[in-house]
Amino acid sequence: MDHKILQATRELIDEIGYPALTVDRIATRAGVGKAAIYRRYASKAEMAFVATMDEQQVPAWTTTGSLYGDLLALVRVFHRRMATPAARHLAPALINELAVNPELDSRFKETFLAAEQAAFADIIEQAVARGELAGTVDPAMAHLLLLGSLASALYILNLPVDDALVTDLAAAAAAGITALAARHHSASDAVDERR
Repeated sequence: MDHKILQATRELIDEIGYPALTVDRIATRAGVGKAAIYRRYASKAEMAFVATMDEQQVPAWTTTGSLYGDLLALVRVFHRRMATPAARHLAPALINELAVNPELDSRFKETFLAAEQAAFADIIEQAVARGELAGTVDPAMAHLLLLGSLASALYILNLPVDDALVTDLAAAAAAGITALAARHHSASDAVDERR
């Protein structure tokens, strides 16, 4: 039954968009009662999130052997996913729902954001191992620098995000991550010298 509900939700978002999505339409498409849906999901936004984002894995991307190249490969994959009409409709509603639904906010952080930040942790770890970074950087900060900027461009500023902008975002994030790693490394060295 869960699969039917989530599949119906995805299909309807693609066909009619998130604003026109209703629990009645989902129930009819899935062939289930509304009560079955409400037992599983507290809101339309939560159901749409689970159907379109939470069930999906972090998109596959190919490592390139450089910090900038890995960030560019990752952000290109995320751009394709985040720029869809369904994502553009759902993101503002989801942001609003996260602000008022602590349970959904926790689940969002523990699943979706944690998986994304794990991808950044891998990229940073590989860059440190290659000697590109002076030390590690908090994956949450790297995530904010790259995907936070992409989300802002797509969902808040409504910019026309093309590959040139995506490329610039990757370059800016790589520079920021490199600068943070150097700053943290220098601060760590200064603490060691005082001891």
